[in-house]
Amino acid sequence: METLTEVVVLLGVAMVGAALARRLGLLAPIVLVVAGLALSLVPGFPVVRLDPEIVLVGILPPLLYVAAIQTSVPAFRFNLRPILLLAIGLVIFTAFAVGLVVHLLLPGVPFGACVALGAVVAPPDAVAATAVARRIGLPRRIVSILEGESLINDATALVLLRVSIAAAGGGAVGIGDIGGQVLLAAGGGLVIGAVGAVLLGFLHARVKDPVLENALSLISPFLLVLPAEYLHMSGIVAVVVAGLALGHRMPTLLAAESRLQMNAFWRLVTFVLEGLVFLLVGLQLRDVLRNLQTGWQTAAWVTLAVLATVILTRFLWLFPAAFLARLVPRIRRREPPISWRFPAVLAWAGMRGVVTLAAALALPLQLADGTTYPRGLFVGVAFAVIVVTLLLQATTLPAVARLLRLPQDDPTADVLSEAAVQHAASRAARERLDATADGAPTAVVERLRKVIEERSNAAWERLGGEGQETPSEAYSRLRQEMIDAEREVFRVARDEGRIPEEVLVQAQHDLDLEESLLRRRVER
Repeated sequence: METLTEVVVLLGVAMVGAALARRLGLLAPIVLVVAGLALSLVPGFPVVRLDPEIVLVGILPPLLYVAAIQTSVPAFRFNLRPILLLAIGLVIFTAFAVGLVVHLLLPGVPFGACVALGAVVAPPDAVAATAVARRIGLPRRIVSILEGESLINDATALVLLRVSIAAAGGGAVGIGDIGGQVLLAAGGGLVIGAVGAVLLGFLHARVKDPVLENALSLISPFLLVLPAEYLHMSGIVAVVVAGLALGHRMPTLLAAESRLQMNAFWRLVTFVLEGLVFLLVGLQLRDVLRNLQTGWQTAAWVTLAVLATVILTRFLWLFPAAFLARLVPRIRRREPPISWRFPAVLAWAGMRGVVTLAAALALPLQLADGTTYPRGLFVGVAFAVIVVTLLLQATTLPAVARLLRLPQDDPTADVLSEAAVQHAASRAARERLDATADGAPTAVVERLRKVIEERSNAAWERLGGEGQETPSEAYSRLRQEMIDAEREVFRVARDEGRIPEEVLVQAQHDLDLEESLLRRRVER
């Protein structure tokens, strides 16, 4: 009962924090981390210790799975070179740079253990980066690169962490061993993810019950990550590969009702998990301070040095990676020209999150050869990197983006392309209607023709009509008033006993579906 009470309290705090963030126009991860920091200092508030296994196997896989499902595969493929340079190259570069700096400050600590700390703080957070990027309206290509980076970099960091800990414990580990371990873990995860995507796609195509499809979708990331971890492969790569493959096939793999329910279901799961994750990060402050193991002066110097290294290495890597690669003619022809503002914004979007803390908590108490090292200090440094990058970079990224005046995506071009495709889709619909309308009542056929025409016109209307109500907007407004009136009649009839509850529920369901479509049109 005590554990259940703690879970309910944490969920309640996470909900209040998320609601407060929306009310104040702030980012929920920042508000929840600050709330966790404040609550950790409140006497008597429950001490909630973050179990790294729960995070890495229980929380991270579903978050990465739904992020991969929602990621555009064509955009991911188009930006594969910068994504891999960040998710693999930058993580390794940052890990060794941090390891070198920490080893210079703490020469008594094995270099492998210092690199392990570097691997812990190297990967930016999958949730924070994309949440900030989408919220402030960064260009689509930057968002795609950040999403792709955050999907893969955790796998690189965790494999490098495992290898560097082995090296610190006296194992003979060279560059070739590190490369072999990374390739083996990533390759194995790739195979497991591909096989899992085929099997899960087979099941989704045959399970037509939306509830069962939601259940299958919920356990899918765990069905992928558990065998991968058992075989010492990268479960993260497996989850990401399967999520990308299944997400790309969602338009034809699932029925319409299943897709609607699954989207709503995953929004709820993501909201709960993300809220708990960032709240739990802040709540670790009390334990982190208690277990520092070193003096405040040493901890402060090491923390400042690691923070500076983490931020600077991202700039030092991104600018050469962005511009030197364009010296290759094939890359220059394939990719559009970029301004220096793009790598500048990407470099500042390096917020760390829960994976960094979970990896730090997974550090062993002592190395394999019995050598002790300041593990408590390393956990404290990782915690400080998370908090500072979230509070510094996440809060200032909107101002940085405005200051640099990034060229924005052209919304008119998006609407124009949508309208053109909708015109082609309407033509295909009319042709299908003409081919299959034999024997149907004339009034029905004419009504369907009018629906097609209205849908095509609505897409073109979005190109104009600034400051005045378009016919589609007028339709949405008036139809909403009609739905409200219909819903009230059904409610009164139920209250007076003229219809049973089941009739009201069915009518309410149909009206709710139509209203959700109307609201989506208004929001667009």
